[in-house]
Amino acid sequence: MSIVTIKGLTKEYPSFKLDGVSFCLKEGRIAGFIGRNGAGKTTTIKSMLNLVHPDAGSIFYFRMPLIGNEAEIKGRIGYSTGTVNWYPRKRIRDIVDVEKRFYDTWDEEAYNRYLEMFDLSEEKTPLELSEGMKVKLNLLLALSHGAELVILDEPTSGLDPFSRNELLELFMELKGHGVAVFFSTHIISDIEKCADDIIYISGGKIVAEMEKAAFMEKYSEEGETLEQVFLRLEGGKYNG
Repeated sequence: MSIVTIKGLTKEYPSFKLDGVSFCLKEGRIAGFIGRNGAGKTTTIKSMLNLVHPDAGSIFYFRMPLIGNEAEIKGRIGYSTGTVNWYPRKRIRDIVDVEKRFYDTWDEEAYNRYLEMFDLSEEKTPLELSEGMKVKLNLLLALSHGAELVILDEPTSGLDPFSRNELLELFMELKGHGVAVFFSTHIISDIEKCADDIIYISGGKIVAEMEKAAFMEKYSEEGETLEQVFLRLEGGKYNG
């Protein structure tokens, strides 16, 4: 079942245009959003969260339009759009005490599980965290209220290989509980490890939206990895 439907999403800037982006996200599946820097990944995700206002197009979650239902929808999803933008000198414990008031579905057991998994101390402040640990803090907050969908912009950026692998395993665990995961990344091997579906954007347009196996069958040449396919397509050999 599709839990997110995006149709004709368009946003024009002086030097870039998000051009008629359309795709769906399905329940209990991991979708990897790939594209080079500047292709439109972050603009798409920020539009999905109403942090950027598109010029045209529609965004539906759980068959409800985002416009007019934003509070209800955001109560059912988790999202992280980069590193922490909280008060840098506040303790994590105090940040969490404020954050959980916004969610009737806050799950203290899940929070404590992720706190231990990510090896975060509630006594530390964002100022004391590395960039990788800041990513983990954002994920901790995004995953602790029973979200049916998590939307993540470059969640593995800044993480060491062990932590990245741990996070990908978490994605697969969430999938096993019926949670949909949508994440952008420039680390194509992460998509290769865990994604069920691939959404490939280039120059502000969706080039492909399909299951990973179907993507490889259609676009790969013999012996290529997903990363090699992506590099070849971006290198100009893709002809439509």
